[in-house]
Amino acid sequence: MTYDDLPGELSVECDGPVRTVLINRPDELNAVNRELHWGLANVWQRLSQDPDARVVVLTGAGRAFSAGGDLGWITSFLDDPVARDESLREGAQIIEEMLRFPLPVIAAVNGPAVGLGCSVALLCDVVLISEEAYLADPHVAVGLVAGDGGAAFWPLLAPILRTREYLYTGDRIPAAKAVELGLASRTTAPDDLLAEAGRLAGRIAAQPAEAVRGTKRVVNMYLSQALAGPMQAGFAAEAASMRSPEHRARLTALQKPGS
Repeated sequence: MTYDDLPGELSVECDGPVRTVLINRPDELNAVNRELHWGLANVWQRLSQDPDARVVVLTGAGRAFSAGGDLGWITSFLDDPVARDESLREGAQIIEEMLRFPLPVIAAVNGPAVGLGCSVALLCDVVLISEEAYLADPHVAVGLVAGDGGAAFWPLLAPILRTREYLYTGDRIPAAKAVELGLASRTTAPDDLLAEAGRLAGRIAAQPAEAVRGTKRVVNMYLSQALAGPMQAGFAAEAASMRSPEHRARLTALQKPGS
């Protein structure tokens, strides 16, 4: 099985039954541009066709897991409604593909996981997070509804009352707090993160494959059913907020020197 058709911004490394998916824009803190967005939407089908794969580890290159949407790419949507609508369709594809992906996925959150990066991490089956990392969903801070996961997904994992403040403000959630809230599985020392993810991946890969797949399938039935309405509403609300003057003003201000 080869993964040559994936963009350079996303790579897959093979180690026996374990596949490590690397978000690979380290100089941009793994911010999601058009190519990476496409890769995140399409890599799961490629992995599901790999007959030797049993477990996937998802992590980021360099200092970040993913800093969320690339500012330049997002700003281009202000005057390109076709690209904007395609990004929303592809965003829904990312979530749908991850929910129906048959193999266990371990997120190794090595640094900031922000916006879509945070949603992708929380869609994984196990979330290991470096003690120096954090989660955040700052959609509202740039005039957007947190439609690509946060508003719909967080209430399934954590108490609603505890997460509203973070969704309304976009504040960072430190690693230990994320575990306390139920948005991460456990913390690790930064230098131990990938090794611990590898050890866990090896343990899961050694389990009977059909038993693991069936267990995940049943668990994700609950998630898929619970998310069906909120995700559809979330993307519709995000699309509306993308056309708002507040969103345009916030993005324009971020692009100014020194902002």
